[in-house]
Amino acid sequence: MAESPTSLPTSAVKPATFAELPALLASAPHRLLFLAGSVAVLLSMAWWALELTWMRFGLGSWPQPSIPPAYAHSMLIQYGMFPLFIFGFLLTVFPRWLNRPSLPRSRYVPVAGCVFGGYVLANVGLLDLPWLLALGMALMLLGYLIGLVTLASVLRASSDRNDHARSCLLALALGVLGLIAFLAYLFGAPDECARLATRLGTFGLLLPIFFSVTHRMLPFFSSNVIKSYSVVRPRWSLPVVWALLLAHLLLDWRGALGWLWLADIPLALVFAWHALAWQPWKVMRPGVLAVLHLAFAWLPVAFALYAVQDVIYAASGQMLFFRAPLHALAIGYFGSMLVAMVTRVTQGHSGRPMQMGAVPWLCFALLQAVALVRIRAEFGGDVYLWLVVAAYGWLLAFLPWVLRSAWIYLTPRADGKPG
Repeated sequence: MAESPTSLPTSAVKPATFAELPALLASAPHRLLFLAGSVAVLLSMAWWALELTWMRFGLGSWPQPSIPPAYAHSMLIQYGMFPLFIFGFLLTVFPRWLNRPSLPRSRYVPVAGCVFGGYVLANVGLLDLPWLLALGMALMLLGYLIGLVTLASVLRASSDRNDHARSCLLALALGVLGLIAFLAYLFGAPDECARLATRLGTFGLLLPIFFSVTHRMLPFFSSNVIKSYSVVRPRWSLPVVWALLLAHLLLDWRGALGWLWLADIPLALVFAWHALAWQPWKVMRPGVLAVLHLAFAWLPVAFALYAVQDVIYAASGQMLFFRAPLHALAIGYFGSMLVAMVTRVTQGHSGRPMQMGAVPWLCFALLQAVALVRIRAEFGGDVYLWLVVAAYGWLLAFLPWVLRSAWIYLTPRADGKPG
């Protein structure tokens, strides 16, 4: 996308004054929620990096959470960090997908306030303040409920029963269920509730939304750039993926690990088919489009690892790779697609040229290395040292990107338009 003739040079765009800042941030859902998500990208991993450093090297009297650290890491990243971006995106695009007017700020500011406010409180609660952790999770749940009702009202008011919108709403409803299950665990319910919540976060909330958005947007973006591009967006794949993901979730939660291959082999094949059907070899330029295809390539890789792991376990009872498939999914696919999609939305909705730029490219490239380091940690040696390196690598990768993104969200559009 070429820069608009009315655009100002980026260097000439000044941040809003303190008095103007609230109105600017509330002028569009993505501004407020993407800014909150950018803060969360650093906050979540900073806590985890310090926690891993304490585990590996010792940090004196570093306060420990009242719940297992792995649960804390999983819940606040899956239900706090990523969903801030998800809500920012969906509250922006749902009206467009469904041919409805844009949402007023009274519908999305409360979502941002509750989800981000609860996320911050819960993070502080990890410093051995269990009551604050529970309060933060409850406030996040309230934000989810407001967001779910808001998005459902857009769908209900539309005559277009959009499959992608329905898929995202179902995933958010399962996210609500996951938060309820985890709150029950915090108030004394069995560990099984926490295990359900963490698995719902991955396979009921994040992966269905990421795949639904990719399924809709990646062929659309590609066809806008490449004239000879053939759009492939099969209606069968969303319900098939949903059925297989729910099967994986239930088998994993109930401990039936010997049967996971029944879900994971088909998922690997379905995702690999999409990766090829979307013809990535045609769209390696421009970079802002190429990174979407490169990020998606992690999804079939992750499920190929899951499938191999499952087959070996079913045959021998040995669990190889451990959490390598999960982090190929979480860092490789979720993390890379986050950088790719948020950069694109941020550029387009700030009136800037539709291009990656040096800072997003640096973040994306370093994140690929972080994913490989985190996967490597599961193959032996000084495991916690590899984990520490991966955690600080995430911070190093994202810091320039977060600072650049935050400056854009705190700055009026370069083309002078509202929003």
